[in-house]
Formats: sequence, C-alpha cells, structure tokens
Amino acid sequence: MDISVIGAGRVGTALAVLLQRSGHRIVAVSGRVATAERAGRFLAGTPVTTDAEAASAGVVVVVGMPDALVEPTAEAIAGSLRPDAAVVHLSGALGLEVLRPAEAAGATPVALHLLQTFPTVEAALDRVRGSAAAVTARTEEGFALGERLAEDAGARPFRLADADRPLYHAGAVLASNAVVALLALADGVLAEAGVDDPVERFLGLSRASVDNVGDLGPAAALTGPVVRGDAATVERNLRALSERSPEAVAPYIALSHAAADLAVRSGRLDDGRRRAIEEVLDRWT
Repeated sequence: MDISVIGAGRVGTALAVLLQRSGHRIVAVSGRVATAERAGRFLAGTPVTTDAEAASAGVVVVVGMPDALVEPTAEAIAGSLRPDAAVVHLSGALGLEVLRPAEAAGATPVALHLLQTFPTVEAALDRVRGSAAAVTARTEEGFALGERLAEDAGARPFRLADADRPLYHAGAVLASNAVVALLALADGVLAEAGVDDPVERFLGLSRASVDNVGDLGPAAALTGPVVRGDAATVERNLRALSERSPEAVAPYIALSHAAADLAVRSGRLDDGRRRAIEEVLDRWT
C-alpha cells in the first residue's frame, strides 16, 4: 500500500520504517523541522512535503500528531484526501470522533495505538515487535486495515470499542507513566535513607515484581505487609515516611488501599486483618 505519515515524530517515523520493511511504500512524510532530519536518517529518499501534499499521496494516511492537533489536522487535510483513502491516527486517548472531518470527506477512520513507550525512534523500532496494539474502527474494513498495519509492523492487534478508549488510555497511563512516577518516589525515599544509587539497588526488585505479574497475575504476585495483614509494619513505614519523606505518605496510603482491595478480592487477606490495615491507614489520612 502507498502510505503517507503526517506528523512523522518518533512513533510515526518508526511505524513508517517498519511498514516499509514489510513491503509497503512510504510515499511522503510531513511534520516540523526535525522531521526532515529523521526522514533522512530512517526513510532515505522519502519526500518530505506539506501536510496537504502528504494527504493526497497516500491510500493510507497516518496522522502522528499530538492529541490536540489530530482533529485540526483531519479538518485541514480533508479536502486533499484521495477518494479511497483511510486516515489512521495513533493516539491512545482519542477515539474516532476526531477524524470526523476526514470521514465526512469519504475516508475510512481508524485509530491504532501501540501499547508501548517510545523515547526514541531507535527504541520504537526495537519495541514495536511483539507489543500489543489497540485497533478501533467503525467497519469491518477499517478493523481489518488497522489489524493488518499492526501485524505488518510486528505488533499484536486487539479490537477496542470506541467508547472504551479513554478508559483504556487511563489504564495504560497507570501501567507506564504511574510506574515511572512511583519509582521516582522510591528513589527519593531510599536516597533519604542513605542508600547510594537507589535505582541501581532496587531495579532488580522492580523488574522481578513485573515479571511475577506476567507469570502469576497481579493477585498472586502481590507481596509485602498489606497482603500479610502486618498492620504494625505499615504503621512503622508511615511513621518513617512522615518524618523523613512526607511527600510519599499520601501515595503510600493510596497504594496500600489498592493492595488491600486486591488481597481481599483474591482471598489472601481476611476481613479482620483488612480492618487492622485500614485502621492504620485511616489514622494517617
């Protein structure tokens, strides 16, 4: 297929490279100043054009713009699209509504989100393969296209209802960005406790915990004082945090509530020990 990419940033460029490797033709890319440099490095020979020219060149037009610019871009390119075009945005949080202008012009709307983190183009090229990819469309034709693009890039597609995309993205944020924020918090707490190079010290623990979730599921992977019903240790943790790292008290309490809920649902924490944990948490709230 002839594919163009509007907003060829890290993800858009990497997706273009992977689709090109699988036999598709990348006929044009557009974007900001850095796009030309990325295209020269990763997509040698691909024309770097305006958004309108890129839109008119592709049977599939991939929109890799930041979320706030997806709908304005769809509106701006609507008049340039080919009659048989499909427009695919890469946002996880947005649904198909933002592609309404292109859809009104006759384009097939598709939302394709790669469930992975991509700090660089090189990282994206490595991480897309095997990652999950959420596909949303209005028609079977649209779903089939999104699934084909994901598979050709090496990802594992799954179908996601349009109405569920905001909730799906919230879950993705918790699975990625919230983990980074939590580890940054742990880094600060351990540094306050006098541990040198905390990330290097705890990263093996964090990786093992994530591996346990994959191997056993979240309920069985849960360890620590909450699932044991060890209210005294929770109390000591909170006292130490309040004295030395008070910014970590509220996150510790919130996550302990979540851990208690998980432990109860899985049958690993009885009501009596749950109440003892909750009493401690409530005193520090």
